[in-house]
Amino acid sequence: MADIAGYGLAGLWPCYSCCQDFWIPSLANFGPHCLGIVGHIPVWISLLVFVLHYALIRFDRWRPIWLRNFTAGTDEARFQGPDQEASANNDESFEDTPLLSRNRPIIFSRKKIWTRWNLCLLILNLTGAVISIFGAAMAHHNPTEIQLHLTPLIPNILSALLTLVDRPRTVRRSLFIIAATLFFVQLTVTTLAPGAIGTTWKCLATWAGGGCVTLASIIVMLNMPLRDPLLSSSKIGKPFTKPDSSVRSPEDIVTLWQWMSVSWMGPLISTACKRQLHDKDVWLLASDFQHQQLHLLFRELTGTVLVRLLKANGLDLILTTCLATLETLAELSEPILLKQLLNALMSETATMRPAFIYTSLILIARLVKAQSGVFKIWYERRNYERSRGEMITMIHDKTLRRKAFTIATEVSTPSSQAPTLLGQEDDSLDDINSEDVGPSRPCGLKSWAKGMYQGSKQKPVASPQREKEAPASTGKILNLLRGDVYEVAQRFWEASTLITKPLSVLVSIVLLWKILGSASLFGILVIAFGMVVNYFMMGLLERVEQERRGTTDVKLERTSQFVESLRHLRWYDWQDRWLGKIMETRQKELFQRIKSNVVSRGMNIINNTTSYMFPVVGFAAYTLILRKPLTVDIAFPALGLFTMLQNNLRELPPLYTALINARVAMRRIEDFMLEPDKDDNEDDKPAAAAILPGNLEISVRNASFSWPGSDTTVLNNVSFVCEPGLTLVCGKVGIGKTALLQAILGELDQHCGEKSVPAEMIGYCAQMPWLESMSIRDNILFSTPFDETRYWQVLRACCLVEDLRKFKGGDRSLIGENGLGLSGGQRARVALARAVYSRSRILLLDDPIAALDHQTAETISRNLFADKNSPLTAGRLIVLVTHRVDIVKQHAYQVLDIVSGGQVKTFNRREIAEHEKELEAQAATAPQSSPSAESSTSQNPEASSSDEEEMAAVVGKFIQEEHRVHGGVMVTVYWQYVKAGKLSWWVTMVILCLLIRLTNLGYNWFLKEWGEQYRKSTELEYGLHTVISQAGFKTDGPIEPGRQLPPPEEDVRPWLICLAIIALVQIMFEALSDVALIAIIYNAGKSLFTKAMRCVTNATFRFYDVTPVGRLMNRLTSDIGTIDGQIAVQVLLLAFHSLGWMTSMLVIATATPIFIVLSVGMTALFVFMYNRYLPASQDLRRLEMVSLSPLLSNFGTLLEGLTTVRAFRAEPHFQNRIIATTDDFQKMDHIYWSLQAWLQYRFDLVSSFSVFALTLTAISHGLSGGMVGFVLAAAANFVESTHQVCRRYGDMQMQFVSVERIIELLGLEQEQENTDNPPPPGWPSYTDDIVFDKVTLRYAPEFDPVLTDVSLVIPGGSTVAVTGRTGSGKSTLAYALLSTIQPDAGTGGQIRIGSVDIAKVDKHILRRHITFVAQDPVLFAGTLRDNLDPLDEHIEDERAKVLKTVLDNGFTLDTRVDGGGKNLSQGQRQLVGLGRAILRRSAIVIMDEATASIDVETAAYIHQLLRRELRYSTVITIAHKVEAVKDADFEIVLDKGRVVKAGRRVAKA
Repeated sequence: MADIAGYGLAGLWPCYSCCQDFWIPSLANFGPHCLGIVGHIPVWISLLVFVLHYALIRFDRWRPIWLRNFTAGTDEARFQGPDQEASANNDESFEDTPLLSRNRPIIFSRKKIWTRWNLCLLILNLTGAVISIFGAAMAHHNPTEIQLHLTPLIPNILSALLTLVDRPRTVRRSLFIIAATLFFVQLTVTTLAPGAIGTTWKCLATWAGGGCVTLASIIVMLNMPLRDPLLSSSKIGKPFTKPDSSVRSPEDIVTLWQWMSVSWMGPLISTACKRQLHDKDVWLLASDFQHQQLHLLFRELTGTVLVRLLKANGLDLILTTCLATLETLAELSEPILLKQLLNALMSETATMRPAFIYTSLILIARLVKAQSGVFKIWYERRNYERSRGEMITMIHDKTLRRKAFTIATEVSTPSSQAPTLLGQEDDSLDDINSEDVGPSRPCGLKSWAKGMYQGSKQKPVASPQREKEAPASTGKILNLLRGDVYEVAQRFWEASTLITKPLSVLVSIVLLWKILGSASLFGILVIAFGMVVNYFMMGLLERVEQERRGTTDVKLERTSQFVESLRHLRWYDWQDRWLGKIMETRQKELFQRIKSNVVSRGMNIINNTTSYMFPVVGFAAYTLILRKPLTVDIAFPALGLFTMLQNNLRELPPLYTALINARVAMRRIEDFMLEPDKDDNEDDKPAAAAILPGNLEISVRNASFSWPGSDTTVLNNVSFVCEPGLTLVCGKVGIGKTALLQAILGELDQHCGEKSVPAEMIGYCAQMPWLESMSIRDNILFSTPFDETRYWQVLRACCLVEDLRKFKGGDRSLIGENGLGLSGGQRARVALARAVYSRSRILLLDDPIAALDHQTAETISRNLFADKNSPLTAGRLIVLVTHRVDIVKQHAYQVLDIVSGGQVKTFNRREIAEHEKELEAQAATAPQSSPSAESSTSQNPEASSSDEEEMAAVVGKFIQEEHRVHGGVMVTVYWQYVKAGKLSWWVTMVILCLLIRLTNLGYNWFLKEWGEQYRKSTELEYGLHTVISQAGFKTDGPIEPGRQLPPPEEDVRPWLICLAIIALVQIMFEALSDVALIAIIYNAGKSLFTKAMRCVTNATFRFYDVTPVGRLMNRLTSDIGTIDGQIAVQVLLLAFHSLGWMTSMLVIATATPIFIVLSVGMTALFVFMYNRYLPASQDLRRLEMVSLSPLLSNFGTLLEGLTTVRAFRAEPHFQNRIIATTDDFQKMDHIYWSLQAWLQYRFDLVSSFSVFALTLTAISHGLSGGMVGFVLAAAANFVESTHQVCRRYGDMQMQFVSVERIIELLGLEQEQENTDNPPPPGWPSYTDDIVFDKVTLRYAPEFDPVLTDVSLVIPGGSTVAVTGRTGSGKSTLAYALLSTIQPDAGTGGQIRIGSVDIAKVDKHILRRHITFVAQDPVLFAGTLRDNLDPLDEHIEDERAKVLKTVLDNGFTLDTRVDGGGKNLSQGQRQLVGLGRAILRRSAIVIMDEATASIDVETAAYIHQLLRRELRYSTVITIAHKVEAVKDADFEIVLDKGRVVKAGRRVAKA
């Protein structure tokens, strides 16, 4: 202490002005009088941290939202108890997000708790301070020694104060920064200036003790939790325990070290190495990533979508940018350290110490970069996943609120705004962005580029009117989810590159200036030229991407319609025409992808030219203008910077492309979000406010309505009042009955008048029953609580009890997409049961009894409406639309009759009796069941009409779990992709990659030779001669340019010319490889999509039964999109880096043979870690792809049933479901990228130590500076190649999962088309008998028969009535005639038409000559002309005549039809289906309830028309209404899958 006092306070303070040279590069040490300043670094940092720690607390409440963690404070509110809440809320140390971000505003703690962790920290800090004082007391020699020993004093005291005041229970950033800084300085001083800390054992012991105490503090903090341990963790998975899907990810409770090393992923990796991972093995998302809270918080933000995303994710953007900047600086420090290393080796007094120091600093820089990479990928992942989840839930929420433009439009001429399946592509494709896009037909790239360049001078301006006329279609919405959301979210992932890439370019140029001086300016001019050219290319690329995305929308829309309608298309054998149109659209999309790739690769060539010519021009200026020698210590550091600059410039074109894509995508999302909501217009109406729930009345006065987006009214000056009781709505087909219900629901645009509807849930039953792919019970409950008594009352009232008894699963039976496993009548009754079961006081029922036989319809009507005190309908306001007025009119208190012109006539109970005849005209005659039908139904009036055997057979087949392959991608999958891309192009690609690597190696070797020519010492020449001899090269061969070229001191021009030639050759090879890459992408995308579509088109009908549309669309969109995108690039990069690995190992092994041992060990370690990583990554990627299917399916389901969902006020339920689905999908992606971080961290560590070991090896072997630089360049390339080979192979495996899933489609079981067995000419004829000979039918071998031992003969030319209970197998009989289901082979049954067995005949000819008119005919986007005659087989007059005959109500052949016929009523759709039958006039016509939704008067006219027009056809009619089959001369009655009666109908006397 006396020594300390002797120096005084001034002696304890270092002399800052005395430190002239802080660092001496040649000595690799601090300058004189600078060590004291080094010792002050921890002091100043600890003081700054201490002040900021408490100063920022006061300003935290004013911190803007974009500087806060978006989910701050939500975790503890959900997962803690009341006693824990106060503690957590009042403790500043709660940081649910690790270390680098703050989850909630800081509040001074009111409750401090001592734990073992903060006690250890306090003791260690106090111990460190005491040791510091004791060490200073032991110092005797000089003030610097005392100053260094006192270095830990202030940091330890401040840390102790922080610990004592706050008593942190979690890792505190301030404490960790102080300890880490102090330890780094202590370690630096120990390494660089061990003599400065003293020579006595006491000084050394105290210094070592102080360092150990600091290290112990760091270890304690590394093992402290990142989340407050007082919070409940019962729903969080514990680190290093078996993963479980019932708990959240261990990220929420890991320690700092577990988070830094990603070691918490260990249990999942171990599980994947033992067996295949399943959904139950993957944790739930961590609290920061769960979408329930994200959606609620994001919804409260204001501004555009982009502004809201920036507000929600601003903090992560800042953090990732800072971390990326740190990585960039660490990376850029390596060339500078390499220059110092080479200088030290070439110094006259070269020693090992400076070289070792610089090698160690390179290692430290790599380790910092590795750790920063882990932090960065975590925050980047959070940024990406949050933004993607926020946009997915936002788009879904908007879909729930927006006007349902797709439900209908007015009768109009074709519009070019929507894609069609029916040709007319000039209307749908060529007009996409017509105001700013040139011709879309394939043309020469030269003329196309010229036109695009001229057009790029004009910026596209969105037309408000255009947007108004073109609301987002179903395909576009799905494309927003599948493509646009990803594009935008991916940019949030890569946001840091917007700063780091330009920064890296700038710093690289600055460092080059330091090395080359003003000569680098000439190289900068080359870069500037490339940037100017790329500026114009960017505008061109943006326009190309706009056009391509529009075409992709069209292709997606057409593909979606095609997949949804494929079953119906194949009934008519129309699938090839539609498939051809999809292929035409696909071809346009591929050609536009070629355009995009050409522009993108053109930018890449420009950047390659810039990056390769930059060093040539720079070295030329350095040697010719500045006349300086290009020595090794200049060439290789400059080359390292050139390489970094080259890599950064190479990444700029993809970055430009990505930004342009994101800009286009964001614009499309913004446009979608600006579309009007359902209630926008209602708010402006005079009496639009809904009446209070207490008043049960619907009132409409003098109101007119139109379909959304249309100015043509469908209901005019409507006035009526509905009160509790049954209101009947009737009218002719297409008159506006459904529109009336839609108007009540608020789905139509109101133009005038008043409308009052109670603001409450409405039980709505659509005319087209909308059901979900779940059990019957879940469909009926529709997310409402289960009331057993009421539930069974509803089942009995809707005649469903008998159906459920016959199902193997009862009411738990799954029914497939939209009730695919049910008959039409069963679907209608389940939808009716859903409305009745609901607690809504208002029921709107749109013709639910149309598809039911008379007895069942009458029973349901009596059960629901006869008893005014019924517990199910008493006191409810019921509006029922029906054509079967005779059944329900006696139960109604009023009737609304919709007449021509959209007017409504109202009849009360008295007027109903007075207008009996007028109402009977709606029913023509009261239909009575035929005797045979009555005999099969009257025995059980309470029972529902069900197809027991049929449903017992098919129940359970919905829905098969999506197949997942286990293990690595099979070699056959790779081979299939290689063949699809053309083998010749792949061979060309590999050869070019090899040539690129060889020229790159020659480039480095040439620079080494050039640099060493300036130093011709005997030792150097001998060393080089020895190395070359070891490599097996001839010393007088061409491998030594110095023997063929003049010395560079005499004439440097030949050296520059050779360098330029090598650079130009590299540019040429890379340009050719880009051409080969474009060709591979084009060929592979075209081939695989074509094959997949053809296999799906020709698959067995069983495949359509068990495969949801969403799952199939996921493969045909997302997986095909992957194939069109980066998969070929991944293969190219794998080949490139594999060749780089081999060439680098060969070069280094020849120079330093011992490296073979190091390389083998390092490679083995890489392979070991990679083999641990690969099984989990493959399983997670496949799970991610499988979990994406429900996301798309749920969106498709919502769009189809949007009206029903909104009527039931079920929007929150569906929003929560999409949130849960998004959670399930994103958790796979989240854990997958956590796994990537696990691998990256370990790869980076191994790479860092490998380069360190190799550098020490090269130095210790006494190689020349030039050879060391060459070997280190090759070593860096080797390590990077090893790293990249493993990474790219993993990425390729992940990408090839999409190829694997497409290849699975190529293996689908195909229907036997029998194209080699054509029938006789003129077959079938209407005179040919139809023979069923011992036919047993079942949907799959494992199911019970649907029809058993059916034997009958249908006379040719007869009119056949097929009757029986609803769902008794009648439709299966019709499907058998279409040969979509085959007779059991074991029974020897046959179905013959004439003498031809239809199982053996050409299916195309069979279906072309049979017309099947379904109860729900599928219509396609286009015109009525396209829908009546898709194959263009008839002349215009014939089509016009048929249309006028069946649908003469202002319709023309040019009338537009929306996809699915949504702008037509169900009755009008049925009339179009009947028109097809009349126009085709097939020898055999099958009608399955084809007039069920047509009013009786129109139906009578249609039946009369059919009898006349189809008099030369065998007509098989499946119907419940007597009038539909009253003129039949042959009758078939089915019951329980057997034929009860088959024969001529006997006319009644």
